[in-house]
Amino acid sequence: MQHIETAVLVIGGGATGTGVVRDLAMRGVDTILVERYHLCYGTTSRHTGVLHSGCRYILRDPEAARECYQENQILRRIMPHCLEDTGGFFVVTPWDDPDYVPGWLEACRSAGMAVEEISISQMLREEPALNPRMVRCFRTIDIAGDPFLAAESNAESARGYGARVLTYHQVIQLTEEQGRVVGALCRDLINDRELVIRCALVVNAAGVWAGRIAASVHLDIPLLPSKGAMIAFSQRVVNTLLCRCRVPSDADGMMPSKSVLLAGSTDGDICSPDDVSVNPRHLQIILTEAERMVPGIRSMRLLRAWAGVRPLYRGKQPTSDTRLLSRSHVLLDHEQLDGRPGIVSIIGGKWTTYRLMAQDTADLVCSKLGVQQPCRTHLEVLPVPGKRPAFYWRGATLNRIEEASSYGDLVCECELVTRQDVQHSVTRQTARTIDDLRRLRRLGMGPCQGAFCGYRAAGLLHVLRRCPVQESNAQLANFLQGRWNGLYPILAGQQLRQARLSELIYLASLAVDRGLHTANESKAQAQV
Repeated sequence: MQHIETAVLVIGGGATGTGVVRDLAMRGVDTILVERYHLCYGTTSRHTGVLHSGCRYILRDPEAARECYQENQILRRIMPHCLEDTGGFFVVTPWDDPDYVPGWLEACRSAGMAVEEISISQMLREEPALNPRMVRCFRTIDIAGDPFLAAESNAESARGYGARVLTYHQVIQLTEEQGRVVGALCRDLINDRELVIRCALVVNAAGVWAGRIAASVHLDIPLLPSKGAMIAFSQRVVNTLLCRCRVPSDADGMMPSKSVLLAGSTDGDICSPDDVSVNPRHLQIILTEAERMVPGIRSMRLLRAWAGVRPLYRGKQPTSDTRLLSRSHVLLDHEQLDGRPGIVSIIGGKWTTYRLMAQDTADLVCSKLGVQQPCRTHLEVLPVPGKRPAFYWRGATLNRIEEASSYGDLVCECELVTRQDVQHSVTRQTARTIDDLRRLRRLGMGPCQGAFCGYRAAGLLHVLRRCPVQESNAQLANFLQGRWNGLYPILAGQQLRQARLSELIYLASLAVDRGLHTANESKAQAQV
């Protein structure tokens, strides 16, 4: 059993955890982050990707709204390459209460939030696919973002300052001595061995799993895990982020995301943190509300559906209505709350406020460790390899391919991923699997959902990593299963035909299921 020591152990590789490890590393604190699978395995990979202006929450949760507005300005400066400056429209449809608008507008302006009303004719000039029966439209600073790239950039920055980021390391049990938490027992899932990490302080940033981590040392965190669903359409019908101007409810928004359009999300399914099954009723809600914003969108090709679980902090509130719970974050100092030194937990919040959550957490950690260094994450731009920081624009990838004349090297035509991109992700980044390429390069996230790029990526990874053929076969099968999980809930029409084509390619022609069966047989024989 391997033993290592550090000052701080951060548990959880989502937006918050990667933000915390970067902040602490920049202050000179020796820090290790552990994540049981890949970065963004949990809720960070399953939300809307919206960088909120705060306007949506200004009446119900003004504190969270102001935090979002403040962080929106900061993140635009420090990670523009993770953002697309789509701008936002808050729209009043014929189904919305017009009496909501005056109070909402006054609250936004009183808080200093930039809101500009535009005419419906101007709205339609910019977004002709929107419902011409819209009653009012307001321009805001909501924009679309890439949470995968943001987490990877934070982790890369943290490594640059000396931190260690250990993916595929699952926390089995927090360890304690004389009532103090002193580290964790982990399992290295790649090498199948145990690892003991000893530290002065543990930061529990495990999101919806934070309660389970705390429970391993008999601490209780009153979480209310709330599941919501989303749908991706195969066409990017609008280029501006949309939100209904009404009391926050289900399926309020539509969000352009690189080559596709997202719609959602829902709320209210209280579930296990591991339950990411899709509620069919929620899909119908999303389609109904999306049709009210973009007429005819129900007939367009649905690309996939998925669900994510929000780590809402209930505290002592008796309510089970998740809409009434604050979206602000909560920092729990278990030494003060429970008499258990050595651990703090960061709960709740939104992707927009991840940096602020990390700053508050690092401030508390440094005060306990006697570190005097201030936060600098709001001042230093995240790493942008080989180029200057700038907002993402849709033609950037195609422009790069045209300049290099690398059409013949395309691995994924839908998302314009080249052979060179795959090689860079393997040799210079952290890609070990096809699913890693999906997160890092969006490979397989376009209209074909991996039908043509999956086997190409498997072949390239096999050559670049020189891994056993059984491992390559298993990777391909697991990648296809992940794509299938999102396809299954919405199979109909053109998407059903696409799924049938994928089935013929991978099962009838390539016999991927047989390859996985052979891999499992080899593994079983090796164990015997």
